[in-house]
Amino acid sequence: MSQCRGAVVGVDGCRSGWLAVAIEASGRRHFQVLNSITDVEIMAPAIVAIDMPIGLPETGVRTCDLAARQFLGPSRNRVFTGARRPLLMHVESYDLANAWGKSDRRGISKQLFCILPKIAEVDNYLRSRTTQFPIRETHPELVFQRLNDGKHLAGKKSPTGLRHRRDLVYARGFDQIDEWLGALRGTGAKPDDLLDACACAFAAKSGQRLQCDEESDACGLPMEMWY
Repeated sequence: MSQCRGAVVGVDGCRSGWLAVAIEASGRRHFQVLNSITDVEIMAPAIVAIDMPIGLPETGVRTCDLAARQFLGPSRNRVFTGARRPLLMHVESYDLANAWGKSDRRGISKQLFCILPKIAEVDNYLRSRTTQFPIRETHPELVFQRLNDGKHLAGKKSPTGLRHRRDLVYARGFDQIDEWLGALRGTGAKPDDLLDACACAFAAKSGQRLQCDEESDACGLPMEMWY
């Protein structure tokens, strides 16, 4: 892996691990597919923004998720709610995870269940790491809506939505995005993973904190979102 000291890095999960997009101080931009979230340290970043829940409550709903849904308006369902720390004990079975969620008065979607292993991976890393660079939670849909002047975008799986997101990142300095998209074959990452990671990099570089009540979980991890 190449090093990008002082870079800001955006990270999104993908089937083979994690897709990381770096914007170096020189302006150079590149991406890498990482096997483990711990590999982000090899990139020696100044700051990381990742599309994954970080602070996890024991019960209830995170206020940052509710604020994100309000921000997105018609696209609110793109933010999953209900991530809680006890769910990490049930990453092997949707039925068990959903049953626990319902016992806490909120079942979970299969989409949230599918990312529980990655939530656990990030949580374990954050609670054990010794490095000091900030790692912030972001959500690409918030970033893309900000870049689109607050206007709703079509779904990222649709040709229209994918093309719109490509155009937004291209217009903001990712002039190699088409080459990058063509290089994804065989990496285990999809086009929307790469575009989401680009959005995360924007959040790391010039993001702002979503306005919501300041909270931390029982492990001291912040429950907040940057975009």
